[in-house]
Amino acid sequence: MLKRDFSASEARVSLVVSAATFAVALASPFIGLFADAIGRKRVIVPCLFALAFTTLGCTLSHNLHQLILWRFLGGICTPGIIAVTLAYISEEAHERATGSVTALYVTGTVVGGLVGRISSAIVADYRPWQWSFGILTILTFLGAAAVAILLPPSRRFERHTQWRQSFDAMRHHLTNPRLLATYLIGFIILFAHVGLFTYINFHLAEPPFSLSTSQLGAIFLVYALGIVITPLSGRLIDRFGHRAGLCVAVALTVPGCLLTLLPNLPLIIFGIAIASSGVFVAQSSASSHIGRAADGARSVASGLYVSCYYLGGSVGATALAAPYHLGHWPAVVVSVILLQLAALAITWRFFAAKPPSPPRSHELPLPLE
Repeated sequence: MLKRDFSASEARVSLVVSAATFAVALASPFIGLFADAIGRKRVIVPCLFALAFTTLGCTLSHNLHQLILWRFLGGICTPGIIAVTLAYISEEAHERATGSVTALYVTGTVVGGLVGRISSAIVADYRPWQWSFGILTILTFLGAAAVAILLPPSRRFERHTQWRQSFDAMRHHLTNPRLLATYLIGFIILFAHVGLFTYINFHLAEPPFSLSTSQLGAIFLVYALGIVITPLSGRLIDRFGHRAGLCVAVALTVPGCLLTLLPNLPLIIFGIAIASSGVFVAQSSASSHIGRAADGARSVASGLYVSCYYLGGSVGATALAAPYHLGHWPAVVVSVILLQLAALAITWRFFAAKPPSPPRSHELPLPLE
């Protein structure tokens, strides 16, 4: 719809996605430092309300440039929700339950993604696209109010007021091979996910499928699988380890992508469902691995992860325009599968084969300071 209304190419329209994800990548490490200094909830709640305001800005946009700008500003707010919440979970959840709790959080993002995409697509079929962002503004504001009321204050938060120590922690994390591997996995996860769901829309909007806006939006109903699969992936991680979780994720994503090459709409949707399920498992595995791999300053570690994760989404939304133009949808599928195989190799090399065990008191990670 944006491509038609603004007479823009796929690459230009994809900036509506990549501008937001690129902003998340830029802001994530620094918001993590800020959260380490003032606390988790004090960052999460204001960022949620700021996100609602920037979504309202999208509603009032009159051209593609304004829309991209407001999307970028919304992306700046987002790490204060995602990265800081991951740090909150790693601190407040029991050691052996981190995978399950993180999976529940990812399930929440799955529900949010499903509701946001379906509602905006249905509205856009009957009203101008600005109305879709208006609905999202209301939903985001209500969510922000709910979190402000319901989120318990941190009990195990340790304040880090010296910025130099936080930057030292950041440098320390960037020399940790296990964390670097986790960051690279996060990059690949969202690269594949955003790439698949961006270009499958262009693919299915063209003949012989020629789906409408609401029909394309209905494809995101496959997100509903994540409501079931993501909590199960948390149990898988807690029992068999993070490596097993990533291996299962790749085993789902690759055949799911291959199914989308068939000239049959139900099988394509089934393939997208399987592939997205793999993404949900991978995200639970990688994001919960941060708490195990980081030896202190977990908010900074989570911020770096979210930065790499969304940088992958930003690159995937735009970079896959090249293979799409060169070889259409099959070229996109091949690109994503090659990345999945690379993720599997990284996982096998750097992720532990055994599940985490409860640490003894003298084995607890020490603060970097």
